[in-house]
Amino acid sequence: MRQASRFKRMCVFCGSSQGNKSSYHDAAIDLANQLVGGGIDLVYGGGSIGLMGLVSQAVYHGGRHVIGVIPKTLMTPEIVGEMVGEVRPVGDMHQR
Repeated sequence: MRQASRFKRMCVFCGSSQGNKSSYHDAAIDLANQLVGGGIDLVYGGGSIGLMGLVSQAVYHGGRHVIGVIPKTLMTPEIVGEMVGEVRPVGDMHQR
């Protein structure tokens, strides 16, 4: 068993698309697994699509706390979908 990280949370912002290479998907899942294994919770850009969605879902399903910070203007069903964890809507991208 790996020693827990000294970090309690990590903020991750990445693509809302999955990109053109499978290595992007693999790296997102690997990052999520590293966070879960290190006992680190996730703060991310909100939404359930793309690489951000992959990371958030994997961290959440790994048993860690997930906080999505998303501008209210981006809270459309197409982007938000089925977000996991806690959702914190903010006024704009600068507050995000």
